[in-house]
Amino acid sequence: MEYTQLGRTGLKVSRLVLGTMNFGPQTDEADSHAIMDAALDAGINFFDTANAYGWGNNKGRTEEIIGSWFAKGEGRRDKTVLATKVYANMAGDGETPWPNHDKLSALNIRRSVEASLRRLGTDHIDLYQFHHVDRATPWDEIWQAMDVLVQQGKVLYAGSSNHAGWHIAQANETAARRGSLGLVSEQCLYNLAERRAEMEVVPAAEAYGLGVIPWSPLHGGLLGGALRKAQEGGGARTTSGRAATALEDPAVRARIESYENLVAKHGLEPGEVALAWLLSRPGVTGPIVGPRTAGQLTSALRAVELELSEELLTALDEIFPGPGPSPEAFAW
Repeated sequence: MEYTQLGRTGLKVSRLVLGTMNFGPQTDEADSHAIMDAALDAGINFFDTANAYGWGNNKGRTEEIIGSWFAKGEGRRDKTVLATKVYANMAGDGETPWPNHDKLSALNIRRSVEASLRRLGTDHIDLYQFHHVDRATPWDEIWQAMDVLVQQGKVLYAGSSNHAGWHIAQANETAARRGSLGLVSEQCLYNLAERRAEMEVVPAAEAYGLGVIPWSPLHGGLLGGALRKAQEGGGARTTSGRAATALEDPAVRARIESYENLVAKHGLEPGEVALAWLLSRPGVTGPIVGPRTAGQLTSALRAVELELSEELLTALDEIFPGPGPSPEAFAW
């Protein structure tokens, strides 16, 4: 496993991030523990979760599964750089959300940290991430709450997720005025098929010293050999979320077909190439891989050792052209 610094910090993290969103909803506790053991054995030390994972009436279940894994001991917690998130309302399906039980008020941040610490069975969170932008809460209030948590030793670093470039700038300029460290990472949607982050988010992250942590690196399965799997009749999940109906678009289908043919020509696997491409991008700390099985984790690990040729990188840009640098992408 390769390691890198998380943004401008001295914290060393693996170049693959273990995503845990499937733990609970799709992967039971025993298999989740096995996947985390395999990840740690392979050298992955960076685990990502969120207080709302578990979904529906089981929000928080994923953190509980990680907590029960930590409770097994043998240095599991000490070896893990633990990242979780705050923002979502924790009310279950059919329950009426209660005021101040979501978003980024100082009150909800304090309440949410304590709840996550209990579920995770730990005394601190290494990276506490704002899961979404809270347009109603000023950054001064957010940083006041975070400064207290850092002083108490309950949180070490703060990160953002799904923030625009100007949100990153606003957050870190406010933090600088307060003498706070500010955001050290941004977790965003970024992959070969979805490169809008290159327009503003990635440049802002680089300028302010944030490590970029891409989520959905296979774009909901589209970049993981979706067409080939469908033709082979393997019954594997090919799309989800934003990409659920993508293959019904002829233009998207044509690009994915070109991509799979190109990768096959080079004797490589689509999913591994998609991850390796992200690992080659400036500013990227490591993509989040969310395996449902140990086999999927093994495939992701191969991407770390994969070096893509300039010929292949150029061909990938031709199939999935990025927006180009800003402001030149939209101005002279």
